[in-house]
Amino acid sequence: MADNLPSEFDVVVIGTGLPESIIASACSRSGQRVLHVDSRSYYGGNWASFSFSGLLSWIKENQEKTDVREDGEDWRKLILKTEEAISLNKQDNTIQHVEDVCYACQDLAEDVKEAGALPKLPAFEASDTREAAQESEKESLPVQSQSLGTENCEISPESVTCNDPESMTERKDAEMTSERENLCDATSDQSALETGKTENVSTAEAAALKPKKITYTQIVKEGRRFNIDLISKLLYSQGLLIDLLTKSNVSRYAEFKNVTRILAFQEGRVEQVPCSRADVFNSKQLTMVEKRMLMKFLTFCLDYEQHPEEYQDYKERKFSEYLKTQKLTSNLQHFILHSISMVSEADSGTIDGLKATKHFLQCLGRYGNTPFLFPLYGQGEIPQCFCRCKALIDHFGQRISANYFVVEDSYLSEKTCTNVCYRQISRAVLITDQSVLKTDSDQQISILTVPPVERGQPAVRIIELCSSTMTCMRNTYLVHFTCSSTKTAKEDLEPVVQKLFSLNAETERESENGGGLEKPRVLWAVYFNMRDSSGIDRNSYDCLPSNVYVCSGPDCALGNDYAVKQAETLFQEMFPKEEFCPPPPNPEDIIYDGDGTQPEDPGFSSSSNAKTEPSPEESSDGDSCKVSEEHHEE
Repeated sequence: MADNLPSEFDVVVIGTGLPESIIASACSRSGQRVLHVDSRSYYGGNWASFSFSGLLSWIKENQEKTDVREDGEDWRKLILKTEEAISLNKQDNTIQHVEDVCYACQDLAEDVKEAGALPKLPAFEASDTREAAQESEKESLPVQSQSLGTENCEISPESVTCNDPESMTERKDAEMTSERENLCDATSDQSALETGKTENVSTAEAAALKPKKITYTQIVKEGRRFNIDLISKLLYSQGLLIDLLTKSNVSRYAEFKNVTRILAFQEGRVEQVPCSRADVFNSKQLTMVEKRMLMKFLTFCLDYEQHPEEYQDYKERKFSEYLKTQKLTSNLQHFILHSISMVSEADSGTIDGLKATKHFLQCLGRYGNTPFLFPLYGQGEIPQCFCRCKALIDHFGQRISANYFVVEDSYLSEKTCTNVCYRQISRAVLITDQSVLKTDSDQQISILTVPPVERGQPAVRIIELCSSTMTCMRNTYLVHFTCSSTKTAKEDLEPVVQKLFSLNAETERESENGGGLEKPRVLWAVYFNMRDSSGIDRNSYDCLPSNVYVCSGPDCALGNDYAVKQAETLFQEMFPKEEFCPPPPNPEDIIYDGDGTQPEDPGFSSSSNAKTEPSPEESSDGDSCKVSEEHHEE
């Protein structure tokens, strides 16, 4: 296929993470010739999402770290005498200390496989959007990718799925189960009602009413219902990524759900945090005095810049210290610090805290009762929304010239990165059998921040996803843990896991602090450390040519603002006179040369090739997703 590629491009983008994909999309929109490639067999780099079997393959790959075979020297013949070759890494070294643990019953037979799984894709596939298991039910793509579209729109209400507990209860069966499963559930509910009328229920009948334990075999068989993100993030409803999605019309390629709950962890208990005005005044957790205190402080935060006298003396001090001066109870200080501003207690200054609180409040109400959205099928969908391309380049390839090269940090060699000092992110992903805070609805999307036990330690951010997000099988939850690393991921995060969950899935549920509250069981878990390459100064890289630009991997922040800012900055450095990700032209405004007749469709428009996306009810198995197809030359 390399023989069919042009020998010259304006921009070559290496890597398919979020910032690289945004840059490739922006360059394509501005009329540049773009070649977008990735040596991995999956799309998204460290922004990727995997099915369960795909994640197991990823775990095995990163645990073994086999040496990569060196290619021959034929490529050196393509280097001119006046040029110096910059070698790229052939192996990803951004993931360390990977450890997975199964707590569920391991009654797995050797021949049990993930339903619909296909053989693993060959190496050196560039920009394949998902592993083969999920590609099997999608339309195949042409080699040359396609336009992002021609309509200008904002995220419509239909794109943001309502997470009202009542409506979600009505929808979840249609989204995730077959008619047979619904019939079984209805029968079970009827049995429960009839049993409740009888005072003397036998032990056998009572046991039959209990939900069956989920086994490892079930998780493997239902593996395609999982979409497990390597990095866990949410979208602020007034954030830079949402603005970019709506401006560029890329939003039509994705669907989102509202995060329904913001939780807090205090005195060993998980409780819901009131955010909106209605939540505050309906809260049973707060006294009437606390409600007035909280509303007064939040109202001030919305226009704190207009009242500098209120915080002038604390501008150089920590936000946590400032809160202590605001006549707020310790309960309210905890809510504001850890669940609303979500800033570091040890490091964040007063201005940072006020700014974060204001941003949180400004995001309320745009799409729901919390500031956050989560993309259906996982965070890995977002890079695919900006570009989707597919090509194969052989080991020796061909010489391709370009004016600019954009490279994801993990591709740079150790020699180039000798003086670079990286931070690390500790990550854990759990599959559990119950929500961390049970309510009448089992379809809740929650975010929880657990404060550090010791001063100077990082807080741990937890995002819990239900099955209606299309990221896990029914009757399970996918729970993401994230914090800045101080040790290995397991050492950093397992103590927090043990506070909230039971690690013995085969025993009776543990009671929390002896209070009779049952802890959810962990069925399966994986821990790993991920490199945080954000914030690296360009001058830290050795011998980097002026036309080579470096994109970082995911950072530890909750939102995606850093990736969007970085993509826009690099694009403007390459093309200062071009608009960053402009809206696509309206078809009615296009003027054709010549006699005014519209030329024959060359087959690149999204309207002629785009797949009609099913509704959530139609895509109940969670395998279909909305993506854009970028106009790249490949």
